[in-house]
Amino acid sequence: LNLPQFVQLMETFVGEDISLPTVEKLIAFIKEEYKQTEEEKMEQLEKVQRISRLGQQKLLLEALFEKWDCNASGFLDLEEVDAVLSTFKEGMEKEALRKAKEQLCARYPQLSRVGKLSPKAFQIFLKLVASECTGDEDEAIDNLVEFLTRSVERSSTECLQSLTRRRWLHNIQQAAETSRASMEPVYKAVFKALSQDAEAHGDNKKISAYIALLEENQLSPERGQILLHYVACMADDAPYVLNQILYRDMKGVSFAAVEQGTPIHVPRVQLHGNIHFWNHDRPVEERKGSFLVLPLHDAHWRAFGILGLDTLRDQCEQTIFLTHEIGFYQGASHAFSKAYHHIWAQENVLQMAVTALDWLYPRAPSIHAVLVYLVEPGKDETCSYALCKMITTDNTGHKEIHSSPVVLLRKENLLRDYLFKCVDSSEVICISVCGEKHIAVPLRDLSGQALGILDISIGHHQKLPPHEHKDLQKMLKIAQDACSEILKISLEETEPTYVLEAEHMANLRCAGILFHRFMLQDLRERI
Repeated sequence: LNLPQFVQLMETFVGEDISLPTVEKLIAFIKEEYKQTEEEKMEQLEKVQRISRLGQQKLLLEALFEKWDCNASGFLDLEEVDAVLSTFKEGMEKEALRKAKEQLCARYPQLSRVGKLSPKAFQIFLKLVASECTGDEDEAIDNLVEFLTRSVERSSTECLQSLTRRRWLHNIQQAAETSRASMEPVYKAVFKALSQDAEAHGDNKKISAYIALLEENQLSPERGQILLHYVACMADDAPYVLNQILYRDMKGVSFAAVEQGTPIHVPRVQLHGNIHFWNHDRPVEERKGSFLVLPLHDAHWRAFGILGLDTLRDQCEQTIFLTHEIGFYQGASHAFSKAYHHIWAQENVLQMAVTALDWLYPRAPSIHAVLVYLVEPGKDETCSYALCKMITTDNTGHKEIHSSPVVLLRKENLLRDYLFKCVDSSEVICISVCGEKHIAVPLRDLSGQALGILDISIGHHQKLPPHEHKDLQKMLKIAQDACSEILKISLEETEPTYVLEAEHMANLRCAGILFHRFMLQDLRERI
């Protein structure tokens, strides 16, 4: 138990109307009677040391990855890392390296195709190498980190540039985490990061940027099975680019980038002959500049769209994108993908919650209202997180999904402090507020932390009838199972079955179907 969980356990045990002297007696009793053996003390100490060591190791490996990835692209080249590691201990650990690489490729099958290491895959790779090396594993990790750190040199300018770029990319993820399941803040954060980098590290280039997602072609199937739908762009390009459709039979290199899975850079568009220009108002003689298309990949390295950039608005002669710029733009496309799938998971969790409530309400008429909240990071150090009210359901089962959610801060909502205690402890809270009984239930992420809350009000009833309580418990269990499945898909733990953005709406329905699928599995297990 952590501290909030222990406090919650004690509060549940003593109840709501307990007197202070009784609480003091309970505390004195626990202090007197709780005993810890030497063996338990040693186990606890070893556990703390192990957690501390793993935490330090994680920080070292993250810092090492960032030093190697100086352009903040978000990936390292597997062959490059492998080549350097092959000289570790003057090549005496080549066999350990070979075995580790085999295990890594078995865990990440796409590695043999794309050859790119994510920060997570990089850490796993080094731990696998250390486990295969002779001697102590922790010592081997330390030696590997020291060796790889010495293997690459970065100037102070490169380090500062890398740090600045990482801060801009972090803003994209932060926008996703505070967007309340909306993509608009993410689009703005991406374009802001690209503009800032073009100004600071791209010789003050004037760039245009846009995002297009793959969709099933239901408009004109004869022009190809899929199309690219331009869903976002910079403000100046909106009249020409936003909501445009690129078909396979049109000019352009975007579909080639999607199929090849690598960026395509056209240094001089006027000499290429296969570029589609959206702005027909621009005279032909002014259609000069560079064009870059980067495929957007999901966690399994399957393309779901493109990020495009060009310098057609820049009248300078030298507007070619340099290698370090392209590396950063790859980092931006990776950051966008993470943000996109974070919001995808949130939308699916909310849709699953709607389906779960639809199932529950006919079976539990004693429930007066259910509010669904998402947890989002706080804006400053005084507020570590906030609660966003996303769905309101009344006693008839009628639901309102809030497009502009109400945000609750702890210091401003003392009567709803039980919601924040639910987040702190990731445990169920039962409490009476203003004469109404509330049951606050966390929806947990894969680490056990609360990512959302169901605030269930049963009015003036002290408890639900037994059959309704049983159905509520069943719904909550299935909802948590479905929530975990959605998160596993978005975090590369489970292979999803969709690729196209056109299936996005279908997948929102699938999130509801997922709830019923788990309900059916539970029924089969009981038969």
